[in-house]
Amino acid sequence: MKRIVLFIVLAFAVLLVDKTQAQDAHFSQFYANPLYINPALAGANVCPRVSISFRDQWPGLGGFTTETVSYDQYIDFLSGGVGVILMGDQQGSVFNKTSASLMYSLRLKLTRDIFLNLALQASVANNSLDYSGLTYGDMIDPRFGFIYNSQAKTPGDESKTFVDFSAGTVVYGENWYGGVAFAHITQPDDGFLSYNRLPFKTTIHGGMKFNISRDKRRTNAFFGAPIISPNILYHYQGGFQDLNYGLYLDWSPFVVGAWFRQALSFTNADAFIFLVGVEMNRFKIGYSYDLTVSSLSNVSGGAHEITLSMSFNCPEKRRKLKTISCPSF
Repeated sequence: MKRIVLFIVLAFAVLLVDKTQAQDAHFSQFYANPLYINPALAGANVCPRVSISFRDQWPGLGGFTTETVSYDQYIDFLSGGVGVILMGDQQGSVFNKTSASLMYSLRLKLTRDIFLNLALQASVANNSLDYSGLTYGDMIDPRFGFIYNSQAKTPGDESKTFVDFSAGTVVYGENWYGGVAFAHITQPDDGFLSYNRLPFKTTIHGGMKFNISRDKRRTNAFFGAPIISPNILYHYQGGFQDLNYGLYLDWSPFVVGAWFRQALSFTNADAFIFLVGVEMNRFKIGYSYDLTVSSLSNVSGGAHEITLSMSFNCPEKRRKLKTISCPSF
C-alpha cells in the first residue's frame, strides 16, 4: 500500500512538472544548517566551521531525503565571511536535485554593539527525472507484490542544469538577531518539458537569548549558565507560506528545543518539532523529530533529522571578532 501511495504522488508530480510550483526542501534544525537559511550567516561563527545535515521526510511513504554539507569562515582581508554548501534532494526514486552554492557575506559595524551582514550567493543546480524508478500495475503480483517487469513505454530520462542567485541580510547585537533572505532572485527556468520559473522564496527569521542564571556565570564545573532562546522563522514561496516558532533551552553542553510549524496557506497545523543536541568543545551533534499533526499524520511517519558540526582553530585576532549569537540547532 505504501508503494502505491508513493507512486500516485510522484506520478502526479511528474505529469504536471511543467505547471507546478516547486518548493524548496525544509530543515527543522534551522541554525545547525545556517547557510541554507540565509547566506548572510556565512562566517557567523568567525572560525572555520563544517556542518553536515541529513533529513528523512515522511519515512512512512519512503524516499524523501535531503542532505547538505557546508563550510564557512570569516576572512580578514575580505572583511566578511565566505561559505560553500552542497545539497542533494531525492524525492522517491524518480526526482533528484543537486546544487553547489558559493556565498560572500560583508560585515558592517553600525554602532559599537550592532552589526549588519550583507550577502550574495551564486548556485549551479541540476534537476533530473529517472523514469525507471516508476512502478506500474502490470508489475504487481496479487500475492507477492511488485515482482514483474513492466511492459509500459516510458520517455527517456530528463535533466536540467541552471544557474541561480540569492541574497540575504542579518542585523544583530549582543543577544538578539534578525534577518531576511531572498532565494531564486532571477527565478531561473527549471522545467523539463516547457519553460517553468522557479518561484521566488522569502525567509524571515529572528530570535533572542536570555541568561536565566542568577549570577549570569558558569554554575559549576560541568554545566554552563542556562540560556532560554525564543525564535521565529517564516517562509513564503510560490503561494505557500509557513510559520515556525519555538524555544531552545541551552544548558551547556546540552540543548533541547521544541517548535511548532503552521502551514499558513492552508490554515492548517503541520507539525511539532522536538530536538536534542550535545555540544562539546568544537564538536556538536543534534537529532530532531517532526511529529506530523496534519491530515498526513497517519501515514507520513513524521521526519527525522540529524546534524553534525565541527569548528576549527583560528588566529587570536579573529577570535576577538563578534560572533552572531544564534542558537546551535
